[in-house]
Amino acid sequence: MNPALAGASIVTAAQMRAAEVACFAAGVSQVALMERAARAVAQQVARFARSRPVLVLAGPGNNGGDGFGVAWVLAEWGYDVTVATLGQDWNGAAAVMRDRWTGPTTDLDDATPRPVLVDGLFGIGLTRPIAAPVRGRLATLAAAAELVVAIDVPSGSFADQDASDGVEADITVALGALKPCHVVGDTARCGHLILADLAIAVPGDTRLIARPVLHPPSRADHKYTRGLVIVIGGTMPGAARLAAGAAARGGAGYVVLASDDARVPFDAVVSRKPDAIAAMLADPKLGAVLIGPGLGRDDEARTRSEEAAASDCPLVIDGDALALASIDQLACRTAPTILTPHSGEFDRLFGTGGGNKLERTRDAARRSGAIVVHKGADTVIAAPDGQSIVAHPPAWLSTAGTGDVLAGIAAARLAASRDPMRAAIEAVWLHARAASLAGPAFVADGLAMHLPQAIAECL
Repeated sequence: MNPALAGASIVTAAQMRAAEVACFAAGVSQVALMERAARAVAQQVARFARSRPVLVLAGPGNNGGDGFGVAWVLAEWGYDVTVATLGQDWNGAAAVMRDRWTGPTTDLDDATPRPVLVDGLFGIGLTRPIAAPVRGRLATLAAAAELVVAIDVPSGSFADQDASDGVEADITVALGALKPCHVVGDTARCGHLILADLAIAVPGDTRLIARPVLHPPSRADHKYTRGLVIVIGGTMPGAARLAAGAAARGGAGYVVLASDDARVPFDAVVSRKPDAIAAMLADPKLGAVLIGPGLGRDDEARTRSEEAAASDCPLVIDGDALALASIDQLACRTAPTILTPHSGEFDRLFGTGGGNKLERTRDAARRSGAIVVHKGADTVIAAPDGQSIVAHPPAWLSTAGTGDVLAGIAAARLAASRDPMRAAIEAVWLHARAASLAGPAFVADGLAMHLPQAIAECL
């Protein structure tokens, strides 16, 4: 994902339309906004086209208006441009843009491929699959082009869904705000994503992740004020050790590993037997509890999981503890709670209902009352109030143990702030940054070693 997009808003098609209506009500004409969009797209086409001939596809409605606007601006700048149209349904601002275009125009079926293809056939209003003949023609023109630039969304993609079936673009210029299809699911079809700022006020409850701002300890801080974290282990002690090591390197002041296995990741982590869990959970100095990595699913694991869930401690639930949890149990908790499921764990706990990953994760957060970190190549963090964040961590994280490291970081950040949404965002960002710093083909054992440098970049 383009680093320049950090913190960018993500809106649905309906939210985008509402934002445009509000923009018009504030005195901006539809023609002025369409011209603003056309110039923004044309600027990116000119940036990458290197004076090559351009074919612009102009579909019906406002999509066609955007296409004609791009063609008009590029022609003004001296580019060799041809427009191919689908349909004649242009009115309002789209008709104005059509009238401004005086260059060569042909029907889509008769268009000759050119080195640069600008896709303005269908936009965020598309709600059904493209007809097969149009799809085939679009695919032919795209395959023959050396560069494909999509206006807002690649034609054939549904703006609000997390699976794309549209043209494969090299570059997509999102207009005004990002859409769900840009950030969740098969985003590869969008190619390199660029956001055109059209000066439209859009909702800010869903955004791409941005680097958090952390603060160094004050002179008055000590190990307990910085956060006491307890990691509850189980039948696979290595996973709990990974999590405990990550909690220590993730900023916690004091980490206790409660496990039958006395081994610890390093001497600064304190080992205790899990028969004292009830007493540990009652410690008023406790900042956060992590349960799940390597816990197992036997009767002892269930007992430990239920004790943790019934406590009033800030809690991070991962791995096996997610399999042992129930939505009703989670919804009864009043203390801050973070859940870190991968897709299989998410489906087992929350079901496989419809909607894109953003919608499903927001619904899960609402139902559970917890912050949900729905892990994956497109990680979604959602709060019960609907706030959500999308991240795209490095693909090298797709290896055993990295989820345990993430859970440990989340526990450390939760112990430090007691703010579960803030902690989840910090953990996901730091986890991804540590992976980038670790380089390719790392193993989870070494991932946490890069957390101090990642934290330094946030100070």
